[in-house]
Amino acid sequence: MDGRVILITGCSSGIGLDAAWGLRARGWRVFASCRKPADRDRLRAEGFDSPLIDYDRPETLRDGLAEMLQATGGRIDALFNNGAFAVPGRVEDIPRGAMEAIFSTNLFGVHELTCAVIPHMRAQGHGRILQCSSVLGYVAAEWRGAYVATKFALEGLTDTLRLEMAGTGIDVVLIEPGPIESRFRANAIPQFEKWVDWRASAAAPLYEAAMGKLYGRGGPGRFQLPPSAVTDVLVRALDAPRPRARYRVTVPAKGAAWARRLLPTRLLDRVSRAGS
Repeated sequence: MDGRVILITGCSSGIGLDAAWGLRARGWRVFASCRKPADRDRLRAEGFDSPLIDYDRPETLRDGLAEMLQATGGRIDALFNNGAFAVPGRVEDIPRGAMEAIFSTNLFGVHELTCAVIPHMRAQGHGRILQCSSVLGYVAAEWRGAYVATKFALEGLTDTLRLEMAGTGIDVVLIEPGPIESRFRANAIPQFEKWVDWRASAAAPLYEAAMGKLYGRGGPGRFQLPPSAVTDVLVRALDAPRPRARYRVTVPAKGAAWARRLLPTRLLDRVSRAGS
């Protein structure tokens, strides 16, 4: 095999799909995984190796990884954990079931796949694990509490893993995008409708006022970038001899990092509320 091998999750659209195309164009052998058989079939028709991997179904983590390793003779140079979803709503209106569902995908499944990959990387003496976090992994935002909670948790887990992998040849990296053009908001709508009884909420008038934004009727944000912006950063993180612990994508992601570092918490709260 001439090209390096990477497994990417969540490749049906958006960041994952763009990363798959971008890395394949650069000579990587890309295993572009997704949750749904129809998306897998489409990716295979486009020439990708595409195992079926669903973070909520442990058997697919096991079988999808085994399929990839069999095809590569056990080689895996990089893992990009990209799949995730959001449940919009105020914290007080997010039921336990919604929290369990979002943590199952955004954290527990990511953790399980990562742990399954590590022994193979350790055996070959090298590897790179890249976790797709978010600007909401280090600053909070109203209406996004469930998603914020999973990404804060992912950041802490990843930071710990990076410390523990020191000296093994396995690098652990966080990719932290801000607003990116994708179906992420559209995919969040069914989750909102499933879990949030907003009409019974004490904040029902606020929900009514926010419906246009939730359903995407406000248009793209001022600083929103295409998924290729994440792919460009991903390439840098993969090619760097000594990658940074964090790579932030978009002006809001970089600005929020400085604001968190420099502003008192109360002032940061005011800035975050103004930007929500």
